[in-house]
Amino acid sequence: MTFSRRRILQAAGAAAALGALPSLSFAQKPESSKVHIAVGGKALVYYLPLTIAEQLGYFKDEGLDVTISDFAGGSKALQAVVGGSADVVSGAFEHTLHMQSKGQAYRAFVLQGRAPMIGFGVSRKNMADYKGPADLKGKKIGVTAPGSSTNMLVNFFLAQNGLKASDVAIIGVGAGAGAVTALRSGQIDAISNTDPVISMLEEGGELQTIADTRTMKDTLQIFGGNMPAGSLYAPQAWLKANPNTAQALANAIVRADKWIQKAGVDEVAKTVPASYLLGEPEVYKAAVRKSLDGLSPDGMIPPDGAATALKALAAYIPDFPADKIDPDKVWTNEFAERANQKYPNG
Repeated sequence: MTFSRRRILQAAGAAAALGALPSLSFAQKPESSKVHIAVGGKALVYYLPLTIAEQLGYFKDEGLDVTISDFAGGSKALQAVVGGSADVVSGAFEHTLHMQSKGQAYRAFVLQGRAPMIGFGVSRKNMADYKGPADLKGKKIGVTAPGSSTNMLVNFFLAQNGLKASDVAIIGVGAGAGAVTALRSGQIDAISNTDPVISMLEEGGELQTIADTRTMKDTLQIFGGNMPAGSLYAPQAWLKANPNTAQALANAIVRADKWIQKAGVDEVAKTVPASYLLGEPEVYKAAVRKSLDGLSPDGMIPPDGAATALKALAAYIPDFPADKIDPDKVWTNEFAERANQKYPNG
């Protein structure tokens, strides 16, 4: 996808009208070469572009020295930025809306996943007789961390099927081997997680998936519109103060997005750290293959994405002030558009 200079200037003008970001050029150096990114579950396929950008040196190519801190879930990563120990979150898009509801301005500026890529399923051991959503009442459901997007999917699913969040017990199990062990050992009855965790349990015949957002088709069916997921987002104040640094980050992520789509699963498995494979490289490859459709091909946030995410939040958070939220203020494509112009072929 290519973008004309006129279109980029129009986008910058629109962003400026929102009180957003100054215009900049590719030649400008980052305001700060050191950037600290907080992520909730770095090894998950959900955040694959972040790892690829790091492993292939794309951040360094943009003049950045990036430190990535990994947390148990997206809500924990967000807390690191709120607390000032990190600059940018690699996390779920909908957190920007949640923060606005609390009076804090955050904005997503480049996309890693265009679908939530979350699978929700029940243990074939603990819930062998599962017939439908009503059977979840009173059960322990594992999520990466309470308040994270994996938790959101559970609550959204419950609400769609006439259940309340209080009808189940939500347990934080992380995003890696510990999550797999939690289900296998019977500590939890169901799990909402991303790949490779879900694929590992599916391939082993241990999980009956009941909701799946790893493909665009299923995502559109479940949420009724585009539901952007993994993204880089930051406080609006940080973006205003560091537009060149944000541009450099977007450039690296867009390159990674495009590389993943071209390289394929075998190259991805060779490029990520060996620990990501959890000792089962073929299962990891299957997980990436299942999620390719949900990964962003170009870093661009769909125009209807914020509205869809807002509806989802309103459906699962009691008394969420949806009518007081301005979805246009939580995202911008101006950085991703420039990145696509700089790297039209990845």
